[in-house]
Amino acid sequence: MKVSAPELEQESFDVVVIGSGAAGLSTAVTAAHHGARSLVLEKAPVVGGTTAWSGGWMWIPRNPLAVRAGIQEDAETVKAYLRASLGDAYNADHIEAFLEAGPRMVSFFEANTALQFVDGNRIPDMHGALPGAGLGGRSVCAAPFDGRALGHSIRLLREPLAETAFFGMAIASGADLSHFMAVSRSLRSAVYATRRFARHLADWAAHGRGLYLVNGNALAARLLKSALDLGVDIRTQHRAYRLLQREGRIEGVAAIRPDGTEAIIHARRGVVLASGGFPQDPAFKRQFFAHAPTGVEHWSVAPHTNTGDGLRMAMTVGATLSDDVKQPGAWVPVSLVPRRDGSYHPFPHFIDRAKPGLIAVLRNGRRFTNEADGYHDVLCDLLQNTPTGELAEAWLVCDHRFLWRYGLGHVRPAPVPYRRHLKIGYLKRAHTIGALAKQCGIDSAGLEQTVADYNRHASEGRDPLYRRGDIPFNRAGGDSSVSPNPCVAPVQDAPFYAVRIVPGSMGTFKGIRTDAAARVLDRDSAPIPGLFAAGADMTSIMKGAYPAGGINLGPAMTFGHIVGLQLSRDDHEAGDTR
Repeated sequence: MKVSAPELEQESFDVVVIGSGAAGLSTAVTAAHHGARSLVLEKAPVVGGTTAWSGGWMWIPRNPLAVRAGIQEDAETVKAYLRASLGDAYNADHIEAFLEAGPRMVSFFEANTALQFVDGNRIPDMHGALPGAGLGGRSVCAAPFDGRALGHSIRLLREPLAETAFFGMAIASGADLSHFMAVSRSLRSAVYATRRFARHLADWAAHGRGLYLVNGNALAARLLKSALDLGVDIRTQHRAYRLLQREGRIEGVAAIRPDGTEAIIHARRGVVLASGGFPQDPAFKRQFFAHAPTGVEHWSVAPHTNTGDGLRMAMTVGATLSDDVKQPGAWVPVSLVPRRDGSYHPFPHFIDRAKPGLIAVLRNGRRFTNEADGYHDVLCDLLQNTPTGELAEAWLVCDHRFLWRYGLGHVRPAPVPYRRHLKIGYLKRAHTIGALAKQCGIDSAGLEQTVADYNRHASEGRDPLYRRGDIPFNRAGGDSSVSPNPCVAPVQDAPFYAVRIVPGSMGTFKGIRTDAAARVLDRDSAPIPGLFAAGADMTSIMKGAYPAGGINLGPAMTFGHIVGLQLSRDDHEAGDTR
């Protein structure tokens, strides 16, 4: 490392934010709108963090879009659901702050920024049997965005995750996805998909990337546009590595510039840690992920730059990490897609598991979960059913009808060819269940018995073992054209296929301890003056539970907004979030 810049090159801002995902940009945009001079430091060469690769949904109960649609909920109903979901981990102060500020956050961004939303008024909560579970109206997502509005700054935006995109084109949930899934069965869907893909190819030819942005990429793009409009200073390839502390107060950060020199940046009002948690750090994973004793038995879909920088910096000034989370990570089962360079990249299984005609089995050939449940819950079941000392792994098994209609993991539905996936070993195929089991290293007799037992009930749309399809969340992920159960159909049309799944995550829940105003706490639970945390650097308010889709981004946006408001006030240390 080269020597520090001269004293007169040192800079000063009102607010310094470390990380450019939803939490960091929400903080910077809110503070800048209210007059605070704000700087965002991003270690990667692009902006957006995990947010840009996500589905983009934010769980915000009682949000303005739901209210405008006539969905009125009492806050106590939502709290009852969270109490049932979180149990002893329920923290009333944090939950109260989130539920009060969330709707205001949505209203603020709608009224003052480029961030506009679409509603999730038909998206149910994941645990429909619990008291207070919602049937819809608790979610919002960024509206699709035309990347041309960013001009040359589009180069700053992280592109969609290659493994989940189709030739670089992200596909939105809802009607957009439904058309692509039905392209071989509907002329209307085929026309829609052809036009959508043609636009993508034209954008790619002219600009080197798609410009019709959806999902988390649209959220990151709209936040980036809002930040640039407000004059937020955004610096990529700047790695913050040390907090500046004087007489107990955090007064800034030291960072490494792209040329290797050190930058000393002062923060008059505060520093905000929003660097994305530690999902890609082997040392933290060895310490906190029981299923990853060497740190490499876990595959995260988060960017490789999310290595716990914020947590380490906070701990050097007296902060501590939470010790009361049920699970340290936001789990999702992933399959490993071989790349041409010999490496692997995890593909997150969000969509296929709930479709009718698929089962998940262990090495013994037995099912272990309700495949249509939430991704976090499915992986919790896999980890719980893996004997101590054994590698956690399972297989998704389906038949030819399923593969043709829905695809499987990285394998796309018809008419997209799948033979390459057979050639590289990602997809296994056999003409009998027993032969498929042998290819995968699964107990043949166990899998044959499991499929026979499953099919006997599935032919009637029933799943007495795991009651798949009983709750609204299950059915929402199924196929509404299949009756009587949109999540259940036999596995019976040869040939048969399988894909191996292993533990993965979207990010981490275990993080820095904060109060309800997102102020970082020291070992005595007192706020460290001038230091805040949001997003995955802050301990999840859900404490390792996963009650609904969007419980990462919803609190990230909300607590970013809370911090931004505090730091835009002269009396921000009082913790007033109004």
